[in-house]
Parts: sequence; structure tokens; C-alpha cells
Amino acid sequence: MFKVLVLLVVAAGSGMAATDVVILGSGTPRADPERSGPAVAVIYGGKAYLFDSGPGVVRRAQAAALRLHIDALLAPNLQKVFLTHLHSDHTLGLPDLIFSPWVLHRTAPLEVYGPKGTRAMVDHIEAAWAEDVDIRVHGLEHGTTVGYQANVHEEEPGVVFRENGLEISVFAVHHGSWPQAFGYKIKTPDKTIVISGDCAPSRAVIEACGACDVLLHEAYSMAELKGDRKDWPEYLHQFHTSTEELGRIAAEAKPKMLVLYHQLFGGVTDAHLVSEVKTGAETKVFSARDFDVY
Repeated sequence: MFKVLVLLVVAAGSGMAATDVVILGSGTPRADPERSGPAVAVIYGGKAYLFDSGPGVVRRAQAAALRLHIDALLAPNLQKVFLTHLHSDHTLGLPDLIFSPWVLHRTAPLEVYGPKGTRAMVDHIEAAWAEDVDIRVHGLEHGTTVGYQANVHEEEPGVVFRENGLEISVFAVHHGSWPQAFGYKIKTPDKTIVISGDCAPSRAVIEACGACDVLLHEAYSMAELKGDRKDWPEYLHQFHTSTEELGRIAAEAKPKMLVLYHQLFGGVTDAHLVSEVKTGAETKVFSARDFDVY
């Protein structure tokens, strides 16, 4: 908590157009109650831009709003989400993000950006909750006919969003057998942030970062390679990035700050995970926990 408060004070007192990165969920499919499903919020210009929608995203955002005094993260204000890929652990919170803020009086549609397949996913979610929508709209709740809707934007690499000095770009990464998986580059007047999403080592991350202010990158500990499953090392190699590999990526990309998220620990601690990442001295390395702010 001390780290969070210090970073917020620095941002607020800098006199710049403050941009904050809030970790809403640093978890994986493992059911760790201390780490919610993967979700990151970039706060800029009084608005929240969400990246991925893991389980628990709306409650984590509401908790962050109250703990950190960030109104943009209050449930009715959650209006934009950018998906890195369609794995279940990154999208199980999408029905929550579509419907819960609407029930709590969101009056605008949710804007959903993602790879091919996002539209079909959203269409099926809306169909699954059609009776709920009908009862809330035509029953005693008198719900709006707009706030539950989701406008889908299926993306290709390049700039996909601009607003009030903020620019969001998509780049392709390799994530095993997924036909499309994305990383994101977010530029504001005071920060450049790169989010890897899930990926094996990808040259595109290095090129997108290029001495960026914050690089958020998934990582697994070398201890994960000692698992009992015979296919586990090959899975990790094809789908994810080891701390050893990430050290080489960071040494070339030279981010001012490297933040590990969506971590597979292999039984080690945050401190040990950070110690496995060998980067240049100019890069500060952190292992993120839910509600951290960078």
C-alpha cells in the first residue's frame, strides 16, 4: 500500500497530464484469492481504459476506485476494454463488464476492442443473458436499453484508438496456437506504456517499447520448468516468456520500468521472481500485485 500511495502523490504533484497504470488483476487460471484474473487499467484524462477482462474485473475496479480515489474506475464509468486475446482467463469477466455496470446505471454502451472472434464471443454473451435484459428493461427496474449493449471493434495491427492526446496501437505477438494475439502500446503526453498480453518472446514487444516508460510483461519462473507434466515445458516455451528470456528482452527494449504481471511463480516469491530477471541497471523491475499503481 505504501508504494501505491507514494506513486499516486508523485503523479498528482508532477504538474503533468498524469497517466497511471493500475493493476486490477495479476493472476492466472490458478484460483489464487489474492490475485484476480488478468486486467490492467490505464487512467488518463479522467477516464479508464481497461486491458483484458479476467474474472472479478468489475469488483476489482470498484475496490480500486474506493481505495485509490479514482472515480474513473467506479463501475458505471467502465466503458472501454481492449482484449489481448480470447483465452478464458482473460475474458471470463467480459459478461460482468457488459452487464454489471449497466445494472449499476451505466448509460453508454461498452466499447470492446479485440482480435477476430471477439464479435462472436460478445454475440453469444448477449444471447445467453437475453432474458435477464428483457426483464430488467421491461420490468420494474426500467433499465436503459443502451447501457448493456456492446459495440465490438475487431482489430488489426496499427493505431486503433485516439482520444484527447491518448493513442492506442495494437501489435501482433506469438501466443502458441492462437491465430491472433495482441500487445498494446499506449501513448499519452507524459507516458508510453507497453502491455505484452500473453506471449512467447516476441520481437514486436521490443520494437513497441523502445525505451518506453512502463513495460508490463507476462513471465514465468524458471522453477515452473520443474513440473511433473511432461508437456509443460514445451507449452511454456510456445505460449509464454521465461524470466530469463524476459531479461534479454528488457535489456534490448530498455524500459524505464519493467512490471511483471500474469506471473507463473513455480512456488517462488515475488522477490525471487524479480531476481531471475537480469536487465540493464537503468531498468527498475517490479512483480505486480493487485491494486499496485505505476
